[in-house]
Amino acid sequence: MTVATSKLGSKPPPDTAPRASETSPLARIRPALAGLRPQRAGVVYALTLLVLVLVIATATKHLPAYLSTVNVSNILSQSAPDAILAVFMTVVLISGNFDLSIASVAALAAALALKTIDSIGTAPAVILALAVGVAVGAVNAVLVQKIGVNAFIVTLGSMTAVRGIVLIALNGQSVTANSRALVALDSTVFKVPPIVSVLAGVLILVLAGIRLRRLYDENAPPLDGFFLALIACAVLLVVIPVIAPALLIQPLPVWLMIWVTIGVAAALRFLVPGRNLYAVGSNAEAARLSGINVNLYKMAPFVLTGLASAGVGLLYAGRFNSVDPNGLTGTELTVIAAAILGGTSLFGGAGYVAKSVLGTVVLFTLSNGFNVLNLGSNYQYVVQGAVLIAASAVYTIAAKAPARRPGGDRSDVGGAAPSDMTGADRAETLHPGVSGS
Repeated sequence: MTVATSKLGSKPPPDTAPRASETSPLARIRPALAGLRPQRAGVVYALTLLVLVLVIATATKHLPAYLSTVNVSNILSQSAPDAILAVFMTVVLISGNFDLSIASVAALAAALALKTIDSIGTAPAVILALAVGVAVGAVNAVLVQKIGVNAFIVTLGSMTAVRGIVLIALNGQSVTANSRALVALDSTVFKVPPIVSVLAGVLILVLAGIRLRRLYDENAPPLDGFFLALIACAVLLVVIPVIAPALLIQPLPVWLMIWVTIGVAAALRFLVPGRNLYAVGSNAEAARLSGINVNLYKMAPFVLTGLASAGVGLLYAGRFNSVDPNGLTGTELTVIAAAILGGTSLFGGAGYVAKSVLGTVVLFTLSNGFNVLNLGSNYQYVVQGAVLIAASAVYTIAAKAPARRPGGDRSDVGGAAPSDMTGADRAETLHPGVSGS
């Protein structure tokens, strides 16, 4: 009787052991391959296609090679300040807010530094400019998080007010400093020895090979898009010294762009505050119930962005050793567009700083291409707007159409996730920590 009850009246315990197909090396590679899909790597495909079109166009018109080291260096140098701003704008967007005041803060920092550097010295002028950026960011943070005013209204108002302060400080005229100290920020050039670049690339490839060997270990975590990004960087580190060693010689802003991107991306991916920031941006109430200080993670990005904006203002002042009241106007829209091109969500909880930098490079590659091909600037904004809309459409459509796995499961590659989540949200849900790459 006991046996019959066991067979007929109760269900056998569920099989909790993982299936062989889920623990195979191929299954642990699938999440990384998912990083090649349009909603994850759309900006990479866009940049590749754009460069290919410009290379063909310049060759057809018998113009100098588009991918010459001089032209590539120009694009990197021109895009570096905006790319740095895009990194911190992405951090703000991940937290669930955004900041329209970055360009005005940068202009104010540049104006203050140039007006005071001759009288109070370089260090005090730089500190004053950075302090003003932090102060504006702190005011934005308090108004948005403590008072509860909408971030759009607050930052739009601060953008207008700060620009007015720039007009007052400059009395509607350009200002130029006699000191050349800030010029060194833009003119200083650093060179990475080719052997260092090659060794770094080889080291990363060796570590990647060791990581691949671990796939045969059933307890090894799956790979993700970050692994593919490391492989791509390693290949570039090995190839560039061979085919274009001149690219290893770049001005300070370019190296700052690279190191800021690496530092912020690593912090978002590997550090607890980075994980908490994604949690706050995805669901602030759930994060609060989990014990996360929501106010801190909502306010800190504004302060960091204000500091970064002031730093970019110093780079701008160093490039021209002059600033006018309308300097950097419109930069905030370029930066937001770059973040969107990189797949950053305007609703928080999803963003990739490296892809935002690539989005900035896409926009400046477009501008550079128009100049190289001697096309009218009137069409440039039309094309940029069309590219932005197309990129947003690709991300949206791709996010709503997850791949169908064998067996009819409509879950995303690498595990189940709601189809209405963004790519970064899925990555964070399926493999915590992936979204910070």
